[in-house]
Amino acid sequence: MSTTRTFDPARRLYFSAHAGPGAGAARGPLLFAPFTLRGVTVRNRIGMAPMCQYSSVDGYASDWHLVHYGARAAGGAGLVIAEATAVLPEGRISPYDLGIWRDEHVAGLARVAQFIREQGSVPAIQLAHAGRKASVRRPWDGSGPVSPDEGGWTTVGPGSLPFGDYPAPAPLDHVGIDRVVEAFQAAARRALRAGFQAVEIHAAHGYLLHEFLSPVSNDRTDQYGGSFENRIRLVPEVVDAVRTVWPDELPLLVRVSATDWMEESGTPAGPGEAFPSSWTADQTVALAKELARRGVDVIDVSSGGIQAGIHVPTGPGYQVPYAARVRAEAGVPAAAVGLITEPVQAERILREGLADIILLGRELLRHPHWPLYAAHALGAEIDYWPRQYLRAQSGMPR
Repeated sequence: MSTTRTFDPARRLYFSAHAGPGAGAARGPLLFAPFTLRGVTVRNRIGMAPMCQYSSVDGYASDWHLVHYGARAAGGAGLVIAEATAVLPEGRISPYDLGIWRDEHVAGLARVAQFIREQGSVPAIQLAHAGRKASVRRPWDGSGPVSPDEGGWTTVGPGSLPFGDYPAPAPLDHVGIDRVVEAFQAAARRALRAGFQAVEIHAAHGYLLHEFLSPVSNDRTDQYGGSFENRIRLVPEVVDAVRTVWPDELPLLVRVSATDWMEESGTPAGPGEAFPSSWTADQTVALAKELARRGVDVIDVSSGGIQAGIHVPTGPGYQVPYAARVRAEAGVPAAAVGLITEPVQAERILREGLADIILLGRELLRHPHWPLYAAHALGAEIDYWPRQYLRAQSGMPR
């Protein structure tokens, strides 16, 4: 049976399939079909979602990061995205966040990226700034902000609106905004030097770039606030800055929160407002179209995080419909994430055309070798079991 590879220029994605009518003609499960973004081929459609480890001192990668990410690469994930990595020291979520704001951070990150590549996976890194949600405790150290005498700092945001009962952030002026854009660009240069093959810009979960996007947190009256075009302005500026230093042959991802879970849960727009009172799926699709035009290759679709106390109706695959909308309406590849735990579930998402990539979070924390189990469960023939583990390949339970 012959294999054909077609390229969709609008979506910058190669599709590999065996000749035959429709997606059902592809040999084997789609979850284990390789895909190519620009000049990078990923061995399957399984990625590790970025998840903070809160295990750095002054931003430096440690042995924990090497073992943590290396285990998921050895476990068969095609794409391994390192956690939210701060582009500025005040952009850390906690004092223990990974960092990429200085050249000295590169060596430790390079060690991690090299090991991931040696296992056959594609190393990626998420570049982030926590904005008004910065300077908080690690989850196992309690909750809430870190005081200055404990090593905390003054946070920044679009304006002075706080997150819940956190301290009010210092509003960024235009000089501060320019500094943020330059920091993302410099971080991308360092990521390239460290050997990462993809970068993801974090514009989700209530952190700085999302704070500019959402009317919930952005009360500015200048060119960065008010209308949709003004509120999204910073994200394309960051994308453009990163894309100018990130090689054309390497992919660029952006993570978004598709909804603030406020409009959909019944919070109406204010009287006389010309735009919604929160960030919505419609605005996400419009943003995704703009980002695709600027060289973004994948939209990583998550949700929520802009405000405390919001009820999110979670369930298996609860965020997948938002990824499906981005993929279908914006014409850009989408990554789906959110309570995807079973191989059959992940395969169905791909078969139904709802996403191009499956990103696993907590499931990969529980099961670092989930891709190897999934291949066995779905009957996929793969050749990237670690040789050191081949004795365990036979007799696996389905």
